[in-house]
Amino acid sequence: MPSVNYQVHSNDPSKPWIVLIHGLFGNLDNLSGLRRLFTGQFQVLCVDLPDHGKSDFTEVFSFESYAQLIRQKITELGISQVTLLGHSLGGKVAMKIALTSQDLVKHLAILDIAPVSYSPRHDKVFEGLNAIDLHHLESRKQAELLLSQHIVESGVRQFLLKSLYSQDESWHWRFNLNLLQRDYLRLSAAIESNIPYPGPVLFIKGQRSDYLLSEHKAATLELFPNSQSKMIKGVGHWLHAEEPNLCFEIVSAFIDSHT
Repeated sequence: MPSVNYQVHSNDPSKPWIVLIHGLFGNLDNLSGLRRLFTGQFQVLCVDLPDHGKSDFTEVFSFESYAQLIRQKITELGISQVTLLGHSLGGKVAMKIALTSQDLVKHLAILDIAPVSYSPRHDKVFEGLNAIDLHHLESRKQAELLLSQHIVESGVRQFLLKSLYSQDESWHWRFNLNLLQRDYLRLSAAIESNIPYPGPVLFIKGQRSDYLLSEHKAATLELFPNSQSKMIKGVGHWLHAEEPNLCFEIVSAFIDSHT
């Protein structure tokens, strides 16, 4: 069974648990801004998704297997109930956990993703990543130069380069590039369930992002009938990095209103 890397912040057993799950190509450090804010009132469990960060690589992507591995880690730590917060791909995985483990999840907070299928939108990212020959790479600077020929946004390049590391005089990605590219349509697919999750759910949209749209409302309510939505103005898909304090305040108010 593949292992999920994790970090626990705050050891006060009187505090409730919140689990933070990052998005595609990321790692648990991506939500560090929110982690620091939540640590005052929660025990915070941060996880690397399978095939990301320092978690083990898997053979085939599926929401079911990712949800099972994270749920298993939560259980191993002796945690009986959590608030789940997930961004992007991590949001979809969090939805799957809630749908399949309803007693485990007390609140669900989803950052800028809907439980729907998405058309491919990472073609340039894959082109840039594949342009880097890790066997002949000489430096991180060279990697960024190669990425820049395919990815215009400097922030996206820096985000990806956080997962590039050198070991034993060779370069590696912390994410499982081969699997993520091969199974991209699987991770872009809709979340499915015959049974809706009845608990409270919050969806937060970045105003400048096109991931969470009004046309997704019907599919969302079918799976999450007790859901509400908020929008943060002036931010894009990475709303938790652009406005961590406001994101924290919105999620905290949501949790307090359903406690």
